[in-house]
Amino acid sequence: MQEKKYGLFTTITMITGIVIGSGIFFKSDDILQYTDGNMLLGIAVFLIAAIAIIFGCLTIAQLAGRSDASGGVIGYAEEFVGRKAAGALGWFQVIFYLGTLVPVVAWVSGIYVCQLFQIEETLNNQMMTGFVIMTLFFAMNMLSAAVGGYFQNASMIIKLIPLLLFAVIGLRYGKPGAVISHDVETIKSAGVSAGWLTAFAPIAFSYDGWIVAVSIGHKIKNSKRNLPIALIISPLVILACYILYFVGITSLLGTDTVMAKGNDSVFLAASQIFGHIGGKLILVFVIISVLGTLNGLILGFIQLPYSVALKGLLPMSGILTKKSKRFGMMPVNSAILAYVIASAWYAVNYFSQKAGLPDVSEVPVCFSYVSYILLYVVVIRLAKKGEIKNKFMGYFVPVMAIIGSLIILTGTISHPLFILYLTVCAVVLGGGYYFMHQMEGKRLDISAE
Repeated sequence: MQEKKYGLFTTITMITGIVIGSGIFFKSDDILQYTDGNMLLGIAVFLIAAIAIIFGCLTIAQLAGRSDASGGVIGYAEEFVGRKAAGALGWFQVIFYLGTLVPVVAWVSGIYVCQLFQIEETLNNQMMTGFVIMTLFFAMNMLSAAVGGYFQNASMIIKLIPLLLFAVIGLRYGKPGAVISHDVETIKSAGVSAGWLTAFAPIAFSYDGWIVAVSIGHKIKNSKRNLPIALIISPLVILACYILYFVGITSLLGTDTVMAKGNDSVFLAASQIFGHIGGKLILVFVIISVLGTLNGLILGFIQLPYSVALKGLLPMSGILTKKSKRFGMMPVNSAILAYVIASAWYAVNYFSQKAGLPDVSEVPVCFSYVSYILLYVVVIRLAKKGEIKNKFMGYFVPVMAIIGSLIILTGTISHPLFILYLTVCAVVLGGGYYFMHQMEGKRLDISAE
């Protein structure tokens, strides 16, 4: 029997801690770039994109409350759809989704660490620093899941400090009302270009990560109760923090400065308010925030191949499901596979950045929202069967989640590597589906004999 290690508070901090942390600091300037520096339009995009996470969480909560399946969305796909669908989704999550998300967040941590210690901010230095950090966090979580959980709780509290600080100071001294009035006049006079739709890609990155928590549902105490509660509370906290921070820092520095300074905006704003030393202190909080996100992603990633292999959805499942007594019954081979995949995508992201292309995670993140539609449809089917009595939760909520996923998808269509990533995604999904088809065929042959 699986040992239950994480309570309700840890689960909430895991979801909010994974989501809040890197994207909001790393992508705010991108959002303003795509909205032509219009803060009001940026707020609108945040609210619209929130449909995907809020209603997505509410929909997945319907399945979480009816299942103890391990592997999160993969377990739900197996239980409510079938093993072939679970195989396709499992391969996507392991190889394409978390495989790209972890290295990008690790790279972001490298950017801010270089800023803190005044290391020359070249791509090579940022990438090397981020890779060392990623390696250390994989090692920490392999050695002790408990330590990873404690760090998650602590980083969640710490990471709210810079968010709320910039929100309060920006709202107090940045004159957001004047900025919004200017933005309204700009929209009235010049209208809105179609380019604002592209802002959904960086916002999807900023919001993403919540689904990782359900991959460790088998380790959550009383998961049928605690996981749905966490999935309902977390997105509301995330939305409030994001809008307050975005308005605060944009009002404080001005849209032009945020767009021009990019990742340096946080340190610039903190230095203006608190001086150089105070700016460094705030940057420490930001780094802890980003590391909290990285830790949460790794915490879920090292368990994911194990959970998928436990269901027989991956080759060499027997090897991946072995646990080590030396490492507190940690599935070490699963963690090693996750590290190898993350390292491979880290290299791809390095060459992508060298070529001046967007990071490798934006398209996979948006595709992940589309893949969840499979489970949203399941909830609608359960409502039709009468298993979900509440029509609002059974029909309206999953329909809104589907709409939210399709909205997120619009942000990737203009991505320069959209076709390439679409092809890779199709190959990975097809590989998982074909593997399960072959496995089922073998079982049928054995039964016939």
